[in-house]
Amino acid sequence: MSVLPLVFTSGWASGINAYAVVLLFGLFGATGLTDEVPESLQRTDVLVVAGVLFLCEAVADKIPYVDSVWDSVHTVIRPVAGAVVGALLAGQDGSLPELAAAAVGGSTALLSHFVKAGTRMAVNTSPEPFSNVGVSLAEDLGVAAVVTFAIFHPVAAAVVAGVLLLLGLVIIAFLAQRIRRFLRRRSQRREEKRIAAGARTPPPPDDGPRRP
Repeated sequence: MSVLPLVFTSGWASGINAYAVVLLFGLFGATGLTDEVPESLQRTDVLVVAGVLFLCEAVADKIPYVDSVWDSVHTVIRPVAGAVVGALLAGQDGSLPELAAAAVGGSTALLSHFVKAGTRMAVNTSPEPFSNVGVSLAEDLGVAAVVTFAIFHPVAAAVVAGVLLLLGLVIIAFLAQRIRRFLRRRSQRREEKRIAAGARTPPPPDDGPRRP
């Protein structure tokens, strides 16, 4: 069976939480639950780094506005992670060219990242912090469940990931107004900080009238 469904699912999950994908695949491979995971993802140092970064994301992802800053930083990281994981999976399986797998994994991760980042922008227009925690937990549990399902039923998991990705894109289209509101607020805060910083800057010293 082609590894393409697993690559697609890993790309979708990487766009939401790339560190969780690397950690889960590595643990599944290291414990012998699957032979689809390359040894490079099972290395102890990779698992330790992925675990630490996953914990950092688990905290940052639940704090209003900090989560959007974290998403901005990961606009490049998540698609690259999706491409790398896809290429490694294809190289391990041999049924799909690695370049094609990297393209599928990276592009799918980019789309799901935009869905995640856009959803967080919309959530951050709400004054209370509990929605951020709820959405973050739902994302973490969803990624864990779909990736685990993909190990044993890759085709069915790919269908689930595809439906979730399409549904997320539709939701982002409906939330476009709230996302624009978030961007306006962020721009206003930056302008206010710039004005406040300028007001705190002391005027240049006055040397008094100059003599002719």
